Amino acid sequence: MHVKEEGISMKVFLIGANGQVGKYIVKLLQESQEHELTAMVRNEDQAEQLEQQGISAVVANLEDNVEKIADAMKGSDAVIFSAGSGGKTGADKTLLVDLDGAVKSIEAAEKVGIKRYVMVSAFKAYDREFWKESPIKPYYVAKHYADRELRASNLNYTIFGPGLLINEPGTGKIAVGKNIEKKTSIPREDVARAVVASLCEENTYKKTIELMAGNSPVEEALKNVE
Repeated sequence: MHVKEEGISMKVFLIGANGQVGKYIVKLLQESQEHELTAMVRNEDQAEQLEQQGISAVVANLEDNVEKIADAMKGSDAVIFSAGSGGKTGADKTLLVDLDGAVKSIEAAEKVGIKRYVMVSAFKAYDREFWKESPIKPYYVAKHYADRELRASNLNYTIFGPGLLINEPGTGKIAVGKNIEKKTSIPREDVARAVVASLCEENTYKKTIELMAGNSPVEEALKNVE
C-alpha cells in the first residue's frame, strides 16, 4: 500500500489529459494543493511535453490490454476518465476507445484496488429514447454501455452527463440533477471544475449527474445533488 504525501488527499490518474475537457482538468489538478496528478498519454512525446510543465505522465493506450493499463494506474487513489475517440474518427474507434477502452480502465481500477472513479459521459446517455435519432448515435451507444459497466462495478463512481460543450470561459456555476432538461450548454471549464470538485464529495458517489450551466456554485451544487 502506498503512503500519500503529507497534505495530499488523492493521487489522481487522468485518462484523456490532452482532450478539451482534460486540459482544464490538468490545469485544475496542477494548481490544487489537495491532489496529485498523473496523466496517462499515448506516446513519449506527449509525456515529455507534460513533464516539462511539471506534470507526472505515464505512457499507455486504451487499446492496450487491461494489465498494462492497470500497471500504469498503480499507486493511484482515483481515476478520471475524460478520453474520447474524437469527432473525426469512425464508429470503429468509438467502439475501441469510448466503450472498450473505458471498460478496460474500469477493470484496471478494480484490479489494482482503486476505489474512486469519475466518468465524463454524455447528457442522458442512459436514456435510449433520448438519443435514438442522434447523428452521433454510435457515441451514445458506447457511453451507454460503458456507464452501465461502471454502475455494475464495485467502484465509488460518479458519472457526469454534460450538455452541449462550449469553449467559453467557465462561470463556476452549474445546474445538476438527473432530470434537468437540455435547454442550455456548459463551458468545458465548468465540467472540469465539477469533475475535480467531485473527487472527495461523497454526496456524488454512486450517482449519475446531468450537468448544465446554471446558477449554483459548483461545490454547493454537488453537495446538494440528489
